[in-house]
Amino acid sequence: MGIQPKKPTAKGPADWFTGDVWIDSIVQPSDHSTLNVGAVHFTPGARTAWHSHEAGQTLYVTEGSGLVQSRGEEVVELRPGDVQLTPDGQEHWHGADHEHFMTHISITHGPAIWGDHVTDAEYRERT
Repeated sequence: MGIQPKKPTAKGPADWFTGDVWIDSIVQPSDHSTLNVGAVHFTPGARTAWHSHEAGQTLYVTEGSGLVQSRGEEVVELRPGDVQLTPDGQEHWHGADHEHFMTHISITHGPAIWGDHVTDAEYRERT
């Protein structure tokens, strides 16, 4: 057992995100586990690229107002306290709505498989 010091907040890579996104790592994969947990902070309009996870992804929204969409499905609004479960291998994106910040806790096992950026037209399709 041991306490790990808090890692510095990191800017989300431009290959993975549109807009300004900041990540606070909580748990990183190690020799003993593939668990990855992070607090992800999206500025208004910021979002992930299309991506999937071999073992799925759980999002827990802690503040703000967000959006999530699986490929071929409707955009779903996210609010604080919402838990979004994305099944293994399902391509999706998530981020803040255009007027509010949004923070969620992301829980995954293993790496993400990143695809194309979500276009402005795809992002606006929700209305």
